[in-house]
Amino acid sequence: MGLYTVILAAGLGTRMKSSTSKVLHTINGKPIISYVFEAARALKPLQIVVVIGPESNGIQEALRDERVTFAVQKEPKGTADALRTASRKLVGLKTGKGTVLILSGDTPLVNPLTLQQLVTVHKRKRESLSVLSFIAGGDHAYGRIVRDGDNLTSIVEDKDATEEQKTISEVNSGIYAMESSILALLREVNMNRQKGEYYLTDIVGIAARRGYRVGSHVLGYETELTGINTRRELCMAGLYLRDRIVSKWFDKGVSFIDPESVMIDPDATIGMDTVIYPNVFIEGKSMIGSNCKIYPNTRVIDSTIGDNVIIKDSSVIESSNIQDRAEVGPFAHLRPGSIIGVSAKIGNFVEIKKSVIGNGTKASHLSYLGDAEIGDHVNIGAGTITCNYDGLNKYKTVIEEGVFVGSDTQLVAPVKVGKGAYIGAGSTITKDVPPMALAVSRTSQKNIEKWAEGKSDGKDKHKTK
Repeated sequence: MGLYTVILAAGLGTRMKSSTSKVLHTINGKPIISYVFEAARALKPLQIVVVIGPESNGIQEALRDERVTFAVQKEPKGTADALRTASRKLVGLKTGKGTVLILSGDTPLVNPLTLQQLVTVHKRKRESLSVLSFIAGGDHAYGRIVRDGDNLTSIVEDKDATEEQKTISEVNSGIYAMESSILALLREVNMNRQKGEYYLTDIVGIAARRGYRVGSHVLGYETELTGINTRRELCMAGLYLRDRIVSKWFDKGVSFIDPESVMIDPDATIGMDTVIYPNVFIEGKSMIGSNCKIYPNTRVIDSTIGDNVIIKDSSVIESSNIQDRAEVGPFAHLRPGSIIGVSAKIGNFVEIKKSVIGNGTKASHLSYLGDAEIGDHVNIGAGTITCNYDGLNKYKTVIEEGVFVGSDTQLVAPVKVGKGAYIGAGSTITKDVPPMALAVSRTSQKNIEKWAEGKSDGKDKHKTK
């Protein structure tokens, strides 16, 4: 007997006021459904079935790299009908028995440890159906857990609850563990005429009346188990997740100057003794090394940053690799495919695009380096640009080790500057420069003596009549 998981994700989510499926809205850049799927996957079930609606291609795209079976609920007939749809896809249960864990696709904060506790208690108590519950505070609309002594008898939806039942604080999370035999009871769930739907909560009462062993277990807490139904709840979930992530990195030796102003994706990693300043966003699967400093208003996306790196204020780093002891910023932009070498310096208002910058190389200010391969210990003067695009194609610039590029230089690709060469300031380089050569491309300077004297009284005496 193995474990199978069903994730119910076919709901329309009308309260989100969006044309996007509810479970595709993102928290820290990741869809809600991905968080739920990862929690389920952590339990290593034999199969995960995700129930989607007929127009939920976006969910399939979000989970395209996962081992998942999709079941399409053709009409929105409620959670019991959704589980019935999923049961037809549970391949292993067609020939044997097993435990099915049912999750809601809109609970991104659920902890895998909580799910594992539910499965463990379910098996230890030999229950046929187990409900994961929690204690709710304040006014709410959760389904109440109704007991007869210690026995769970039913789940009553808020709108159907009596005044006495509404005082019950133990409520349904929408997460269940059930033996495969319970699936046969789905056919006994009657349609709610008011909503035109089949409620999965009704199966609890059916199973209890049939004499099955049914239990409810307070294992989680409200914040973790609350579903996302509105934009406000989406925002609050993101803030809660942020605090949980920051707390984890505090415990691993990372310092945050203002933890309430940062956003760290759950897939990102940060090394010990790194200091994160306010308004820093570390997104995707970024990896930050040890003893780094990331100064305010910086955004790092899917990038690798080595040890002892300094990222100065207001820099954007996308899908790039910054190696040990390098410095970037302030106001630098590393576009995808950039590699910054050991102890290199990328300074003020420098943009790097799909280029390799060698060890110890400096581009300190006001430059654009695109589609370039730049060797070690090169000096890139202020205002230097690689002219890499002719309107149709991109071309490469190669600058070898030890080159000195003067300020305001244009390198018209494809072009190569040899090892140890010098380029005079203000040059436009259209031809290869040999190693150790000096390349200068300028018109001769011409001085017109006393030319400005004609402008000293505000009249231009040099104008032609």
